[in-house]
Amino acid sequence: MTSSINSNDRSADYSAKPGPLTHSDPDCAALDLIIPADYAGLRLDLALAKLLPQWSRSRIQTWIAGNRVTLDEQVTTPKHKVWGNERVRILPHEITHETAFKPENIDLDVIYEDDTLIVIDKPAGLVTHPGNGNWHGTMLNALLHHAPQLEHVPRAGIVHRLDKNTTGLLVVAKTLEAQTSLVRQLQQRTVKRDYLALVVGQVQQAGHVDAPIGRHPTQRTKMAVTATGKPARTHYQVIETFEACTLLQCSLETGRTHQIRVHMNTIGHALVGDPVYGGNLIKKTGSAVGQLLANFPRQALHAQRLALTHPLTGRICHWEASVPLDIVALLQALRQITKI
Repeated sequence: MTSSINSNDRSADYSAKPGPLTHSDPDCAALDLIIPADYAGLRLDLALAKLLPQWSRSRIQTWIAGNRVTLDEQVTTPKHKVWGNERVRILPHEITHETAFKPENIDLDVIYEDDTLIVIDKPAGLVTHPGNGNWHGTMLNALLHHAPQLEHVPRAGIVHRLDKNTTGLLVVAKTLEAQTSLVRQLQQRTVKRDYLALVVGQVQQAGHVDAPIGRHPTQRTKMAVTATGKPARTHYQVIETFEACTLLQCSLETGRTHQIRVHMNTIGHALVGDPVYGGNLIKKTGSAVGQLLANFPRQALHAQRLALTHPLTGRICHWEASVPLDIVALLQALRQITKI
């Protein structure tokens, strides 16, 4: 069973956030703000107290400590210094499981579906599952609208995730039996997942990274290679080499949070455009390649191929998703400039 899709613009900005909310709306689920430039140097809690005088500073500190405030989509601390123009989202009213897990009419790129499985090609910008700062407009909300029976399957059938700005293939179980089968396959490492990754620097040969991954000891929104982490292994092969970057195929043996991003950064080749692990720190030098890489707006990572055993038929199924147009355009530009 093989399925493929035509290339279309997977790189378009995805927006499913609620519209602007007024401070006086007692039923608002979220409040979106921009930190003024002249607030640079202030603590986050003080900056928000000045912006929102109707709420006390202690209440704002409680929201921050409860992970109900995100700064540029990351949870942080009250003492965090702001520098102006950061985006802040506040959840002044706690959102429960019941209010978050609701159907929403959001388009899904379904490349295969039967009574047991759904395979989706996820665009950049779409969060997989509700969580801090992203309680609505997620793939889970879209799935509940697309297939209402998923209400009776834990996590709406989601068995693995992709980061918000990673594109590509995800499989969803439509029944409890299918979900159990897929979880076991993932645990037994028989699900095959191949990614395209454009990394900073020149990788000379194929290899693998075998290093445990866990929560970063001090930066709690990040993952890191740590002795107390869970086992993680990533295999990589060189597909194409350019002046200042390399196109790799990365294959997961395990599926830890941010695994490819962390492992590639660990060996000195962070993903191009990765704002968390340093791949966006390329200097905008006078070189055309430097400009291209520095301007890429997200981590250049795409879940291209997926293979698994169908839970009902026992057949091996393969799917492949076309490379999104933003990565296609970047690769074409790199080839025109300085292919080695």
